Amino acid sequence: MSRIKAYELRQKSKQDLLSQLNDLKAELALLRVAKVTGGAPNKLSKIKVVRLSIAQVLTVISQKQKAALREVYKNKKLLPLDLRPKKTRAIRRRLTKHQLSLKTEREKKKEMYFPLRKYAIKV
Repeated sequence: MSRIKAYELRQKSKQDLLSQLNDLKAELALLRVAKVTGGAPNKLSKIKVVRLSIAQVLTVISQKQKAALREVYKNKKLLPLDLRPKKTRAIRRRLTKHQLSLKTEREKKKEMYFPLRKYAIKV
């Protein structure tokens, strides 16, 4: 069995992916039995390919699930934590642009009563 291409997997439905995953897992079980019983070397080298294929199928399944969830939560106000942008902890806790631009009543009064003075420079 040759390696599976990811773009081919993305075109399949979820049921097809799950059935392919079960087939691959069954094949891996057979290959492990052959390894214990001292099977041919080509079977032993096939174990790695099957394991990688299983990982690919699982990755495509999770990517499809996440894409579907993103579609569901697209226009909602709050997102689940795993759909939010990761960034860094400091960036996530930083004030928003709007919060930074807000001024207290005291600041507003101070700016109104004591505006910045403008001086003309003599040349």
